[in-house]
Amino acid sequence: MSKKRIKIGITHGDINGISYEVIMKTFQDNRIYEFCTPIVYGSPKVAAYHRKALNISNFSFNSISNIEEANPKKANIINCLGDNIRVELGKSTTMAGESALISLEHAVNDLKDGKIDAIVTSPINRETTKSGDMNFNGHTSFLMDKFDAAEGLILLTSESMKVGVLSGHIPITEVKEHVTIDNIIKKLRILNDTLVKDFAVQKPKIAVLGLNPHAGDSGAIGKEEEEIIIPAIQKAKDKENILAIGPFSADSFFGSDSFAKFDAILAMYHDQGIAPFKALNFGAGVNYTAGLPIIRTTPDHGTAYEISGQGVASANSFRQAIYMAYNIYHNRKQHAELTANPLPSYDVSD
Repeated sequence: MSKKRIKIGITHGDINGISYEVIMKTFQDNRIYEFCTPIVYGSPKVAAYHRKALNISNFSFNSISNIEEANPKKANIINCLGDNIRVELGKSTTMAGESALISLEHAVNDLKDGKIDAIVTSPINRETTKSGDMNFNGHTSFLMDKFDAAEGLILLTSESMKVGVLSGHIPITEVKEHVTIDNIIKKLRILNDTLVKDFAVQKPKIAVLGLNPHAGDSGAIGKEEEEIIIPAIQKAKDKENILAIGPFSADSFFGSDSFAKFDAILAMYHDQGIAPFKALNFGAGVNYTAGLPIIRTTPDHGTAYEISGQGVASANSFRQAIYMAYNIYHNRKQHAELTANPLPSYDVSD
């Protein structure tokens, strides 16, 4: 199957962080235009500010007013902001939060209209996107609402592991109420489905972590493993044909090479899965929102205010997010083609 060049929309994230730096560093390599046409939803004025601050002279955006004008051999930028926009490197400002959400809205609208094939979102600051009249609860919730998705799954990915999170971005005091048989099965279903369709894994093998230290130690340190997690794993096997195994104690699981034996891992709460993932993969990971009808990836780092404008930010994670969006697009297309007309089954018994 030939792989076409796809249009990838890129939100500019927090304008006071490192987003423009990693975007420009990524698209300085002309080889990337062989498989994608990038469209940044941002501001030529902001881009020019960062170019000057970073002393980048061998790169420029192609400024366009709509998708139809995009140059497939250039990094394109659509102006979403007014001329009064102001960059304050390394600072948390309401203006930065507002501009991040404006960029996201424009990109999502074009994605819904089929004008782009996938989006890569640059890092934002949750503090600035929840201030004033804004009530932004994160990209995952935002995209679920926009595309009428009942369930989503935060999935951190790298070449060595994929980690999904059962309870997402919630306070630790609320985690326990999310650990239910139904919720675990829902997330396992999404994880299994995305491994097959988006990552072309045949018969995925999924590890499930326990909630309590030492996975409850047979009930001595908590009953959730025996009463909820184990029954959920068994039900997923029996009713959903999902090969899930566990629960594993998180410390020994990540402390050994156990994670390398599985196609993906389902953690019970955010830091249980994301902290060891970043410790082992920081700078090379990609955050993927599984369970959506559209494709959205993002680098695994934040706004990095402390190094903004210094020219030292690594573009590796952002670059990997571009590659992953492209690969998932074609994996989905291939899976749809292979399963479109399944062979009929016949009863061959006597």
